[in-house]
Amino acid sequence: MGSNRRARVGRRTGQGSDDAPTVGVVGGRRRALAGALAAVTALGGYVALDVADIVPGVLTTDTRAGAPAPGAPTPAGDAQPDTDPAQAPPAPPLAALATDAPLPQGETLRARLAPVLANPALGPSVGLDVRDGLTGKRLVAADPDTPRTPASTTKLLSAAAIAHTADPAATFTTRAVTGAGDGDVVLVAGGDTLLAPGKGDPAAVAGRAGLADLARQVARSLQKQGRSSVRVHLDDTFAAGPALAPTWEPGDVSLGLVGPVTMLGTTDARALPGHPAPADPALHATSVFATELARAGVTVTGRPDRTRAPEDATELGAVHSAPLVDVLALALDESDNTLTESLARSTAAGQGVAPEFPTVADWVRGRLGESGLDIRRIALVDTSGLSRDTRAPASALGDLLAGATTGKDPRFADVVARLPVAGLTGTLGERFHDPVARPAAGLARAKTGTLTGVHALAGTVVDADGRLLVYGVLADRAGGTPEARAALDSMVATLASCGCR
Repeated sequence: MGSNRRARVGRRTGQGSDDAPTVGVVGGRRRALAGALAAVTALGGYVALDVADIVPGVLTTDTRAGAPAPGAPTPAGDAQPDTDPAQAPPAPPLAALATDAPLPQGETLRARLAPVLANPALGPSVGLDVRDGLTGKRLVAADPDTPRTPASTTKLLSAAAIAHTADPAATFTTRAVTGAGDGDVVLVAGGDTLLAPGKGDPAAVAGRAGLADLARQVARSLQKQGRSSVRVHLDDTFAAGPALAPTWEPGDVSLGLVGPVTMLGTTDARALPGHPAPADPALHATSVFATELARAGVTVTGRPDRTRAPEDATELGAVHSAPLVDVLALALDESDNTLTESLARSTAAGQGVAPEFPTVADWVRGRLGESGLDIRRIALVDTSGLSRDTRAPASALGDLLAGATTGKDPRFADVVARLPVAGLTGTLGERFHDPVARPAAGLARAKTGTLTGVHALAGTVVDADGRLLVYGVLADRAGGTPEARAALDSMVATLASCGCR
């Protein structure tokens, strides 16, 4: 399931992994940047500067939103994100790593990886695809085309479909409008499930828009209209569909590993391990909004219920989410199942797709095919990877990532540039600290994937000669989580420490 998030109460037992920061970086041929969070003691060469955000690149931790591509489509309807260029300064391109860094020799690299892949912790079903990040050339592969359960690396496929469709600088709007009656106020869901229950934080991704801010806007509008008493309603008809996929285990919901998929929600109601989301996050958010209206001096009568906003409704206030690219990065960084499903659904619905789990999954697969990815061996059941019936080969992950690093897929490149950094951020924050895995700390980015018996890792790494590599590994008959994760981390560390010429 998704990963454990910051300030979380426990570790996910399903799809995600770890987080918390530590870094080790390279420069020139390779210099370590040890204890980077405490003090930067040495920076050498482009890659080290890149990780520290001194120069932009593949390993940058800069979270600025990317610039929209000309004519890029955006979701339609009330959830139509609003592009605000002031909120989304252009992100730098992927790093121009040294193109003269030597290419690893496949046979040598294969020999180095062989004992790692033979680790019993990975089990008997392992798919591996390692590519050169500059040319896309396959260097090493092990059964790369057999479809396997990809777990949360599925989110890379979904993120690519979203990136190929929506404006990365767009924001989701939550509006309050007049209702059918003189005393009615309707809260219109617009795709933002990260609303702050109180005041918004303009520097945050989760909680950028605040319901208290919206309530104050509405209170001022009502005062101008001479109204002081209202009843609050919810219009969440945009992209309204099933809240939970039938393929999800009930225990995953009750444990807080995933929550109902909605187009409206607050940060205090996100599904977290040990802290399940409310049964109706959208109505919960509406109740919070009603409470904030009362605090703003408006008399609120009755309990919130559902309705449809009139077509000729007057807007009383509106708040805007963080840019889509930042929200998508957060979903991947934290391996948030619910948020990923919500983003995929809202984007697909904006393209006229029925907001149901199978149709949205089919839309993701179709968008990937339209972008040139070989989808013949991909079967998606959901968009988060929580369903065990989802299948994809390691080669699909290799193709997708290589498209980003070679420059063939610039829309997805910005997504790859925001993946968690080994030993530093997100679901990789608490990994790559063991001596065997430490050579990859600060040098690798990856999306994690974990279900019981399934472990996956897909991303980029810089080797000992400064060459960028792409990797995807799926093990869907693996052993225990700690041992399997250690084996995967060791594999990436082998890539990082090997010039292999």
